[in-house]
Formats: sequence, structure tokens, C-alpha cells
Amino acid sequence: MKSSSLFSKRTFRLMAGAWLACVLGGCSTFERDWKNAIATPSPANNPQGAWQGAWLSDVNKHTGSLRCLLTPIDGHNYRARFRATYAKVIRVSYAVQLQAEASPTNTAFHGSANLGWIAGGVYEYAGLATATNFFSTYRCKYDHGTFQMTRPK
Repeated sequence: MKSSSLFSKRTFRLMAGAWLACVLGGCSTFERDWKNAIATPSPANNPQGAWQGAWLSDVNKHTGSLRCLLTPIDGHNYRARFRATYAKVIRVSYAVQLQAEASPTNTAFHGSANLGWIAGGVYEYAGLATATNFFSTYRCKYDHGTFQMTRPK
């Protein structure tokens, strides 16, 4: 019974965190900015712009859709605004600052964001983006997995 109780607490925390992140994350501005980004061609050999795909938890195999708007802050930092779907109905929006190192063919990045104790605390990200593909791992206290995205059609 204890593991069922633990699952319920984790599920509640994830759902409450999803709601809180969406409310605080500016879901409506994400949608407006998303429409503007997909109407603008993405620059070649630059990861900025719109991305879409899916996330997958390696812990519990949960998955959902994922979109990202990547905006340069300066020559070595980007703001990644993520919009993810959990359990097909819960939408979560949050932002992460990513430190980047560009080469002629790809951009490697890493960063972290504290999404609050209810959503799992500090999430760590590390990945690679090319002109057409975005791959990242994520890790927090309760979960770890991957993000895989491509440019929207």
C-alpha cells in the first residue's frame, strides 16, 4: 500500500506542478510566439527558432508531445521555452537558459532550471542541435529521459 500512496503523491505533485507551470509560464504568449516562429524560416546552421517532437521518460516510459522556441540571448546563451503535454491533456510551459557551444555543423548545450519542488525540483539538460534535429537528455530527482525534436513542417 505504501508504494500506491507514494505513486499518488508523485502523480499529484506532477499534476499540480503542470498546472502551476502553465499558469506561471504564459501559455497564451507561447502560442502567439509559436505561430510567429513557424511563419519565419529558421536560419541555416543556427538552432534558434521553432522545434517540435516528443519527450520520453526513461523511468516510467511516460511520453508526450513537446514544442520548443529557442531564442538567442547572446553569443553563448539561449532561452529555451518548452511546451509539453503530459497524460495527453495536461500542458506544461517553462523556460530554461541553455549555455551553448557552436561548431560549423551543430550546437552543443547544457543548462538547468528549478521548476519547483512540486514538479520535481531542479532539472538538468544536455544536448545537441543541428540544422534539422534537436536532442536533449533531462534529469531531476524523480525522473530522467530524452527530448527529440525536428523543425516544424
